[in-house]
Amino acid sequence: MTLNGYYRKYDNEINRAISSALSEDRIKNDLTTKLLLSGKEGKELRNAELWCKEDCVLAGIEIFTRVYRQIDKNVRFKTYYKDGSKLIKGTKVLDLRASVKTLLTGERTALNFLQRMSGIATLTNSFVKQLKFRNSKILHTRKTTPNFRVFEAAAVKSGGGEFHRFSLASSVMIKDNHIVSLGGIEEVLRSLRKKNLSLQEKQKLEIEVKGFKELKTVIKLGKGLVKVVMLDNFQAAEIEKAVRTLKRSGFQIEVSGGINTSNFGKYQQKGIDYYSIGALTHSYKSCDFSLDF
Repeated sequence: MTLNGYYRKYDNEINRAISSALSEDRIKNDLTTKLLLSGKEGKELRNAELWCKEDCVLAGIEIFTRVYRQIDKNVRFKTYYKDGSKLIKGTKVLDLRASVKTLLTGERTALNFLQRMSGIATLTNSFVKQLKFRNSKILHTRKTTPNFRVFEAAAVKSGGGEFHRFSLASSVMIKDNHIVSLGGIEEVLRSLRKKNLSLQEKQKLEIEVKGFKELKTVIKLGKGLVKVVMLDNFQAAEIEKAVRTLKRSGFQIEVSGGINTSNFGKYQQKGIDYYSIGALTHSYKSCDFSLDF
């Protein structure tokens, strides 16, 4: 899915989240703006400029503009860069023209989205640039900020990563606690065999393994049923053997757990399809932008 397609698909959810963020900031009761700019001064049209204050990958410019359009549909923008653009410190990103009141009440909410999303995109891109094998992809996880996932996933895509499992309803992913709950991985796979799964369910079905014993069980009982095998917290030295074994049996492979920018190189092997990295959405640093009048 493209980023534009993603924004279309989640249009209502995005707009609701923006509305909630503006409500949280009580923009209709901005005491300072009411005190100082309650008359014609507040209605005066003013130009403002959005500046990038550090090197980064841009993400969230679409959200930035949506924030202001929810406040005032008459806001005008001239955008110079799009999501995914690599910016250097001191780059002007866009011009906007609106009333002074609109500019002031929307400033912090709009910047909050932009700064966080650009931080995620920048971190994602640092992993993408390290990829050694052309067909491997970087994925986000569900280790996201509550009520902010729709934006964080878009930011990963902007940084060169790919969309993954967006919610519990997206696909079947059998994790360790599912396996424990059913009494072991053999019981899980035998149970699935009895459920007469649809082709669509099989095409997305993924199972997590924590060692070679579970891996061998999946190879024995999961062919034609399991699409993706996740190697969870495997040591780097174990991955090569695991990948070789799984590829011979036709499985796609995802590696997850403990991956960061410093150790990513040693986790990479030819044949790995996906690297899902929780740090993209829980350990990023926001990027610095300013809105200058």
